[in-house]
Amino acid sequence: MAEGAQLTQAETEQRYEVFHTDCPARDVVDHVTSRWGIWVLISLRGNDLRFFELRDGIRGISEKMLAQTLRALVQDGLVWREVEPTTPPQVTYGLTEFGRDLGEPLTDLFDRITRRLSPRSAG
Repeated sequence: MAEGAQLTQAETEQRYEVFHTDCPARDVVDHVTSRWGIWVLISLRGNDLRFFELRDGIRGISEKMLAQTLRALVQDGLVWREVEPTTPPQVTYGLTEFGRDLGEPLTDLFDRITRRLSPRSAG
């Protein structure tokens, strides 16, 4: 292949141009790999959670950032949102099939990192 990432016409018809700033796939990548996006996806990998459960489980995230991150991931089709009409409303989040599909390699990455780190010293 020539220098650079040159793609044939057949390849570009089936792929997004992720290096272009107007590519919709680029937004999804940005949301998934954002400071909090990866933690939300990893947190939801095992269970559907309510907003406060996500907030309490992801140390250091503000309610504002959690709300923004969830909004983006819902819009991207990675996370679903269900509102129960109670007072106050109870909102539950979970992974869509697309979110589970993306969550698998993220979980694998997370697991590889934590296996390779030196053990934490007690204290």
